[in-house]
Amino acid sequence: MTRAATRRRIAAPRLRTRTGAQLGVRRIRWLLVIYLIAMIAVVGKLVEIQVVNADEYADIGVRQRARTVDLPATRGRIYDREGDVLATSVQAATIYGDPRRFRAGETPDGTPLPPAADADETAAALAPLLGLEVEVLADRLERDAHFVYLARQLDHEVGAAVAELGLPGIGVLTEPRRVYPAGGLAAQVVGFTGIDGDGLQGLESRYDPILSGSSGMLVFERAPGGLDIASGVRELVPPEVGTDLVLTIDREIQHAAERAADQVMADYGAIGASVVVLEVGTGDVLAMASTPGYDPNDRGDEDPANRRNRAVTDIFEPGSTQKALTVAAALEEGLVSAGTVLEVPDAIQVGGSRFSDAYDHPTERWDVTEIMERSSNVGTIQIAQQLGPERLDRYLRDFGYGRPTGGAFPGEVGGMLMPHEQWWGTSLPTISIGQGVAVTLLQLADAYHTLANDGVSVDPRVVRGTVGDDGRLRPASVSDGRQVVSAQTAATVRDMLEVAVVGEHATGPRAQIEGWRVGGKTGTARKPAADARGYSEEYMATFVGMAPIDDPRVVVAVMVDEPRPFFGGIVAAPVFAEVAEAAMIALKVPPSNAGQDLRTAMEAARLRAADAELAAQAASQEGDAVDPEEPTSPPVGDPTGSTG
Repeated sequence: MTRAATRRRIAAPRLRTRTGAQLGVRRIRWLLVIYLIAMIAVVGKLVEIQVVNADEYADIGVRQRARTVDLPATRGRIYDREGDVLATSVQAATIYGDPRRFRAGETPDGTPLPPAADADETAAALAPLLGLEVEVLADRLERDAHFVYLARQLDHEVGAAVAELGLPGIGVLTEPRRVYPAGGLAAQVVGFTGIDGDGLQGLESRYDPILSGSSGMLVFERAPGGLDIASGVRELVPPEVGTDLVLTIDREIQHAAERAADQVMADYGAIGASVVVLEVGTGDVLAMASTPGYDPNDRGDEDPANRRNRAVTDIFEPGSTQKALTVAAALEEGLVSAGTVLEVPDAIQVGGSRFSDAYDHPTERWDVTEIMERSSNVGTIQIAQQLGPERLDRYLRDFGYGRPTGGAFPGEVGGMLMPHEQWWGTSLPTISIGQGVAVTLLQLADAYHTLANDGVSVDPRVVRGTVGDDGRLRPASVSDGRQVVSAQTAATVRDMLEVAVVGEHATGPRAQIEGWRVGGKTGTARKPAADARGYSEEYMATFVGMAPIDDPRVVVAVMVDEPRPFFGGIVAAPVFAEVAEAAMIALKVPPSNAGQDLRTAMEAARLRAADAELAAQAASQEGDAVDPEEPTSPPVGDPTGSTG
């Protein structure tokens, strides 16, 4: 080989060759890298599951296994003032199903599981007991769910009968059901609850937070196949019983008020009636009746309008019952006294409108007491003219007009009283005799309560207090009294109200009761037209009074909607007499006649027979002040009020 060739061979590059061992080492290194990356990912995921999001994944696991059953709390009772139960809860049977038991499934290892029972056959067995159609029950049992209600709050005997059948996938729960032992007594006041026990109306709704208590729950674990896990979580949180509510309602007086309201509707073809009874001094509502009523135990087909508490939701023009407040304001201002004599014609012209008394009479000299006795529109307007709009407006608002009473009554409205700056030229005369202003029956009773309570206004209340676990009554707060008129003014007006019942020309003789002196005022007012200007052809008849007049214990207010005949002295005054008599007996008030014992007075009261013809003649003195087709002040409000 030449030297040049040798140099070329030496200069040529050397090719490296890889052995099998070297290739194996390289693969191992790559596998280690991949394995390390995988391990890091797995460890990272484990850290995420077991550390970072441990609680979240634990909750997911629990939700897959855990089942929760709500345990409703026993709702607090509602009592009347004497401890009689008006609303309570009893244990009822609720039937439920597990639809998963009625379709095929599989165990965790994939083994098929046939349905535990046939939905149609189970529905056919349950239908007669539950009173439901077979198709309805079968549809519920075939739903995509693990729990369905089949029927709720049934009698305990029905639940026992279902349990005896031993049907797979069917269970019985015990839950409270609200019942009202007194039926429809004070139903609009007490209200009612829904199927889940939540208050929907009346005091059941207003005081739902304290009546309802706190629900409990039962938590347990169940395998995917539907079997309970014996060693699994089982947690019980017992429910807390609700607080009892004690009302001021007196069951005996409430019953008398409802009976009288029902009877006056039947006797005079009225579409509704309300009665309110207030205890003088405390302002406690002893009775608040509205008819037609309803039974909260059976609300299936009743008219929802019957649920409203007319005494606080319906507004109306008070008519001549207003005159006592107008006179009280003038007395308090020192403008007149009981014996002040006025020249009273049978008609008067004010602001271009003519106001008249209910019957023609020559101009006569009547004192203020006679004006009240005869219920003279003209005489009352003359007194109001001395007061003026600003002072009349102020006193009416002090008596409680134009605002809710402050007793937190469910659905209560505030009535209507325009500010005096917006009054028309004829507003003063119309408002002074109870037109162009609207009130609820509770407001009217509250105003008369102020007169009965020596001129001190106290907000009426219907809740006396609450009773907790210790069984002790915790009294509800009582509002501070406000002096609206002096005790002397209040006493003077009370004397006039007695004359308005027993006087020779009184409009309310039918309000008298044997054994006790009473006083009060009749009212008759047209209802505003619902679809036109002016007034309709229908009336509201009212009477408000107190007994006994020499030392008032109760105020009774009555409103009758669209009676025939319509005079307050004929229709509403006898209701006052019946209810006031029942209140005197229930409260054991001694007769006004010191020589007559209570037993004799009670017997005489039951045998009393009023002279209906003479009373009707006197009562018919109530009438319109102006032509109803041309009201001198705009009608106020919807006479049917709110459905609140």
